[in-house]
Amino acid sequence: MAVVETVRGAVDVAELGRTYMHEHVFVLSTEHVQNHGHGAWWDEEERIADATAKLRGLVEDGVTTIADPTVWGLGRYIPRIRRIAEQVPELNIIVATGLYTYDKLPFQLDFLGPGTLFGGPDPMVEMFVRDITEGIADTGVKAAFLKCCVEEPGLTPGVSRVLHAVAAAHRETGAPITVHTSASAQTGRIAVEVLGKEGVDLSKVVIGHAGDSNDLDYLMELADTGAILGMDRFGLDAYNPTARRVATVAALCERGYADRMVLSHDANCFTDWFGPDPEQLRGVAAPNWHYRHIGADVLPALREAGVTDAHLDQMLVTNPRRYFTR
Repeated sequence: MAVVETVRGAVDVAELGRTYMHEHVFVLSTEHVQNHGHGAWWDEEERIADATAKLRGLVEDGVTTIADPTVWGLGRYIPRIRRIAEQVPELNIIVATGLYTYDKLPFQLDFLGPGTLFGGPDPMVEMFVRDITEGIADTGVKAAFLKCCVEEPGLTPGVSRVLHAVAAAHRETGAPITVHTSASAQTGRIAVEVLGKEGVDLSKVVIGHAGDSNDLDYLMELADTGAILGMDRFGLDAYNPTARRVATVAALCERGYADRMVLSHDANCFTDWFGPDPEQLRGVAAPNWHYRHIGADVLPALREAGVTDAHLDQMLVTNPRRYFTR
């Protein structure tokens, strides 16, 4: 039996069910929250209750699993996520390890590792492997996939180190990888080139935010490497309106690529990126950027565009299950 680690422990991959492959619970700066949030705009119990209610909405929509790629740089804090997971037992939450940066490394890694002042092996590899094999910090919760970025700045020295560390951790553990990419800069090409040269099984790589692009040639080029296209920002209309995202997914299904796409929103219950009241901004700039947009709006639109239920099951059930099967 193939199993995958979740916040509440290992589950059979056959039981993952409908899976959204890129959803955050929280996106935060832990230093920001700890030093400038409490007593101002952050109430721990209120935020946990709100997150619990929003995740229960996913369950009502038939979603049984989310993959949460919140890692160092996005405010990962597993004790908080575990409290929420315990209150929504019908939903599997799969967490990640890795590092989120578009350019430079944190100072804690800047002087250690290959090509640095003190040199030596890259400490990121040991960190990532430990998160996967032993658990994150002292929580006992194990990460089940790896997360890194190749944004518009491209393959900077810091980004390169993270990619190589993620590839090494993948080789050692078999854990799959999700890469945040820039569709406008088409950095998915860099991701598959570097990871492929590093011996990564590209069928275990999701090219995150590929769905921000409607360039079918670019998307098919990535999918033809074996990589999975993350059509994972439904509701972020500023990057690509829902109607165009739907048309692109439908066109790729028609061309035989349903087995290399996954769907999601890249949403969250709360983020401190947009000030103390992100819901106000969300209501004005991105009213559809929430966990229930796919169930309510996207799936009916995809069916109307000719995407079959078999295609939807492939993208929402079969592909995630295959990704997490080691």
